[in-house]
Amino acid sequence: MNTARQERLPQLDIFRALAILGVLHVHSSSFAAGEQALHSPYYYWLNWINIFFKFGTPSFIFLSSFVLFYNYYGRPVTRSLINNFYRRRLKYILLPYLLASMGYYALTLYVNGRLTQNLGGNLYSFIRALFSGSAYAHLYFVFISIQFYLLFPVLLKLLQSSRFLIKWAIPLGLALQWGFIFWNKYELHIVEKGSLAISYLAYYMMGAYIAIHFEKVKTWLMKPWRQLTAKQKGWTALLVSGWLITAFIHVQLWYVARHFGVWTDSLWYELLWNVHTMLSALVLLYATFLIYRKAPRGIVAFFTRLGELSFAIYLIHPLLLAVYRRFRYQIPLESLTYVLFIYGGLVVALGGSWLIVQFAFRRVPGSWIIFGSVPRSLESSPQEKSGYIPEERAKGFVQQEK
Repeated sequence: MNTARQERLPQLDIFRALAILGVLHVHSSSFAAGEQALHSPYYYWLNWINIFFKFGTPSFIFLSSFVLFYNYYGRPVTRSLINNFYRRRLKYILLPYLLASMGYYALTLYVNGRLTQNLGGNLYSFIRALFSGSAYAHLYFVFISIQFYLLFPVLLKLLQSSRFLIKWAIPLGLALQWGFIFWNKYELHIVEKGSLAISYLAYYMMGAYIAIHFEKVKTWLMKPWRQLTAKQKGWTALLVSGWLITAFIHVQLWYVARHFGVWTDSLWYELLWNVHTMLSALVLLYATFLIYRKAPRGIVAFFTRLGELSFAIYLIHPLLLAVYRRFRYQIPLESLTYVLFIYGGLVVALGGSWLIVQFAFRRVPGSWIIFGSVPRSLESSPQEKSGYIPEERAKGFVQQEK
């Protein structure tokens, strides 16, 4: 088994940036598309933003799996490897998740006037929220990631030991994911099924499959369009066109349901979301390498820094959105000004979070406790200035192992 460390892929920071932009679009438009602006003449556009950009969370899960299997598949599963793996996640993922859950849950109690009432009941409710990823709306994703971290050594060992499982990884992931979807629809009726890792297993297995076969996939990602074979060009065109068509149908289905109240079987929404977001992850992967190769260096630097800060931005941005939304005052819901207000929320969530997080990483000692690992470009300790990077340093929203 090849135990050499894999080369770092700086393009993945751009992938993280595109994924966090997807998350921010969905969250900034959630109230408008879900309830506030259903009768606005601009509702089609607001719904389009909310549905089209739903690729954020699934893409992060795909990337998480890709990074882990890319770095670990060629290494033997030893006690030392597992200990280091969990030590990094405990330090840079689980601890920030715990603190964010405490902070958001306490804030919610305070806003609702229940912070000092029934302390025992509040503590019990918080523990339940902590172990279900529901302390605040966006924290379910970190909870899903923790579930996959627990499963990773087992899945790694299984895929290392069986070429059959590798070959059928994506179909098996789809079968298990959809088996759970049907089971839940007709028997379990779990409302918050989106907080369970099995709801995203197909994305995880797709990430693993591509990581294991990355030497073959890399030729498609690295070459300019004119150097691709006719077959590669054909598959790329089919991927992008299929993605756009599916995304359009997905948007339309939700528009008809929300705006006109014409709903269909829930499995159609599930299917279109699944196909749309799986194709999105592949399109984002291709776009990531294209941007890194062709875009001006300033744009690459912008996306790279955004990707480096994506985990911290993910944790803090709902707080800024909540404050921003309190300033809508008398803006008419049917006006273009309201649409601009929604976009303003995206700008505030992105720009404000970016400034706070970057300032904290540069100026506040121990900020990693709240926001996760400090990006290399913002590290400032004497050791790091000299070029020495501690082995345990994790990298980014989805960690890039050393």
